[in-house]
Amino acid sequence: MRIDELVKGAKTVAIGGHVRPDGDCVGSNMALYLYLKKNYPELRVDVFLEQIPESYRIISGTSEVNNDFKTDVESYDIFFALDCGKERLGEGEKIFDAARKTVNIDHHISNKGTGDENYIVPSASSASELVYNCLDKDKMDVEVAKAIYMGIVTDTGVFKYSNTSPDTMKVAADLIGFGFEFGELIDHVFYEKSYVQNQILGRALLESMLIMHGDCIVSVVSRQTMDFYQATSADLDGIVSQLLLTTGTECAIFMYEIGSLEYKVSLRSKGKVNVARIAELFGGGGHARAAGCTMNGTQHDIINSLSEYVERDLKGVNAVK
Repeated sequence: MRIDELVKGAKTVAIGGHVRPDGDCVGSNMALYLYLKKNYPELRVDVFLEQIPESYRIISGTSEVNNDFKTDVESYDIFFALDCGKERLGEGEKIFDAARKTVNIDHHISNKGTGDENYIVPSASSASELVYNCLDKDKMDVEVAKAIYMGIVTDTGVFKYSNTSPDTMKVAADLIGFGFEFGELIDHVFYEKSYVQNQILGRALLESMLIMHGDCIVSVVSRQTMDFYQATSADLDGIVSQLLLTTGTECAIFMYEIGSLEYKVSLRSKGKVNVARIAELFGGGGHARAAGCTMNGTQHDIINSLSEYVERDLKGVNAVK
């Protein structure tokens, strides 16, 4: 897929990603936005994303993102859905549906392709890496490179996760060749935490519990706790990954309350448990080692429902197809 070919003849372009945008979502969206603005100044290009977490605003152009999803364009010539299928675009889905042409670029195995043209590669590290593959490298600049690098870094856990391939490392090498301070960027988007983030991380770790004879670790943050620390969902990023670092565990479950008897669930695995298949059972999705979903019920009922399938995977029953 070549972006330059796709935008030929277009006058209006919309770009969007999934609800509660993470680093890869922001990185891929902003990279494409900056690339088009630089090389096609005659184009009207709009990015539609929910509020971007502060740590990702290090990327140029984030202040220009449309957070309220209001536009005077009745139908964009092209809509690029990045890092998700159209069903996860939130309020952007109606803009996607109204577009004359739709393009879907994603790396989630649960996405079968929801655009007129699709570039779905589940083995890729990130949507940002796929966007890089679609761009003319001679037309990129340092700001585009930084956005792509951020997306790759966040979705690979700084090149630690199993989705990091030799191709990913080659792309990263090309990107740092543009000359930005990549170490500083990694610290800012991946390791630095605010005082509130550190407090709620400490609370989540303190109140975590081991189940299944220590094979799985679980932690839950209630709405009351979030309100006490004045924390948002963005302040909870990285907690599930920290839980998984517990010695002896194979799987981590982290939940936080988003409504009455409603929880956002994040699942992580060291390899023995395919959390993507489990998340799909409950209307979510993701990757074999990193997935999520939204579930209704008491926290105990949700943990019981999830742990049943986690335990089957650990025993090699392969109950989840």
